[in-house]
Amino acid sequence: MQDTMTLEQMKTYRGRQEVPENFDKFWNEQINNLPTTPEYKLTLQDFNLPNVNCYELKFKGTNNATIYAKCLFPKTDKKVPVVFTFHGYMAQSLDWSVLLQYPAAGLGVVMMDVRGQSGQSEDNTVFRGNTIKGQIIRGAVDGPEHLFFKDVYLDVYQIIEIISKQSFVDDSKLYSYGASQGGALSIVAAALNKKISLTVVIYPFLSDFKRILELGDQNEPYNELFRYFKFSDPFHTTEEQILNTLSYIDIKNMAHRIQNPVKLITGLDDNICFPSTQFAMYNRLSCDKEMFTLPEYGHEEMNVHVNDKVMNWLSGSTISLHTQI
Repeated sequence: MQDTMTLEQMKTYRGRQEVPENFDKFWNEQINNLPTTPEYKLTLQDFNLPNVNCYELKFKGTNNATIYAKCLFPKTDKKVPVVFTFHGYMAQSLDWSVLLQYPAAGLGVVMMDVRGQSGQSEDNTVFRGNTIKGQIIRGAVDGPEHLFFKDVYLDVYQIIEIISKQSFVDDSKLYSYGASQGGALSIVAAALNKKISLTVVIYPFLSDFKRILELGDQNEPYNELFRYFKFSDPFHTTEEQILNTLSYIDIKNMAHRIQNPVKLITGLDDNICFPSTQFAMYNRLSCDKEMFTLPEYGHEEMNVHVNDKVMNWLSGSTISLHTQI
């Protein structure tokens, strides 16, 4: 199934639900309740690389979680800009060897393993209700403060705080970047932490949940929404309550908080994170923004033209690498 909206309709579409009245108050309070700097350990790895320092970062997240990240920085006497990049749903951080592309471009890179997924981060939260499949719905029966992704979003905030305070980091040049779940978390990074100065997003996940319900159960990442109603509430008596709770982690509702420039790449053939749900977020941005649509691409690996353009944006390069989109 493809998105049922035309491109012209998407250009003005802002989503099926409005932002909760206390949305900003909720997130400001969540952040204010965090420690100024969480307990953490940054451990240098002996990879014998002449031009790159590699570190493992572990820090204490909310609900007694342990959050793990890979951190790579070029060896230089100057303070370095840093890219916070995030992985897709159910996955983990990329291999060290893949992340070396960032120091090669003069950038530091930090890639966090999302708690409760495939990497080395450990989630110790106890949830009531569905824990069989999927993390979007986890904790939703007890309200927004109990949502699984609420804690992931706070992990994102805290890792930026930790890295920005390192003596070798240029905290005026902190960027967020990712695709799918990683795209959602890069939006969250900019929305919650004002130290982010540029955000690059590819087909973001976690947007416009009511629209997803309307479009139907088409794919694995959102299947858990449909499973909740099918097995826990087949008459949808709690639909309004559940959708209201999920609205606190809906990234389209984060858009108004972002002040830095955002660049969004969307495949118009995407049947996992439907284009209309991405436009719902994009159309709510009031910051400087650019959107690039690829008619032949879905939720898949983008080709070299896209990857080169992204690296140009992140590195501040003005060199054209034949990257028209």
